[in-house]
Amino acid sequence: MLNKENLLSYLLVLLVGIILGVGGLTLTRRVQPAQIIIQPPAPTAAPDPTATPGPLHVFVNGAVAVPAVYELVPGSIVQQAIEQAGGFAAEADTAVVNLAFPLQDGMQIYVPTVEETAAQGQAAITNPVVRTEGIELDTAVNDAAAAPGELVDINSASVADLDTLPGIGPSTAEKIVEYRETNGPFAAIEEIMNVSGIGPAKFEQIQAFITVGE
Repeated sequence: MLNKENLLSYLLVLLVGIILGVGGLTLTRRVQPAQIIIQPPAPTAAPDPTATPGPLHVFVNGAVAVPAVYELVPGSIVQQAIEQAGGFAAEADTAVVNLAFPLQDGMQIYVPTVEETAAQGQAAITNPVVRTEGIELDTAVNDAAAAPGELVDINSASVADLDTLPGIGPSTAEKIVEYRETNGPFAAIEEIMNVSGIGPAKFEQIQAFITVGE
């Protein structure tokens, strides 16, 4: 049997055990780190891609150093197209070219010669002849050309008739007649490029308006 002294000792040990147990449990809860929750940010919507304008393709011909199709950056002007073509030829009438004219894709820029513009009787010319897809957009040089369907027979036309062709002045018209009288009639319209002063660029201007007849 437990005596009173042993009972007190037993109760004391039990009490100390309970205290240590509760304290240890509390300490364990305190030192245990809190759970960390990582939440990724919401995805950001990507902006719609912006369309990048493509390069401009411009045909430069006439009285320039190297007539050809040139590629230029958007926002370019006539001056940059002329520079790409190697600059003006010696016979170019630079007074008719508006170098600040803005370019468009598919545009054609024709630089006339001094002789061509003089033949038109223009007192003040400030803009270039600019064409796109064969249609004139800005024509400060107003050619007195024959209308489509009213072809000029280069084998029989007079100097006055030939003078109505675009880019053909009186002196060039006389050269055509002289060539015809010396070498005989033209067999094809392309032979007119054998005449001094008429090259591929000028032939391109007049080919739709001339014929060699039947």
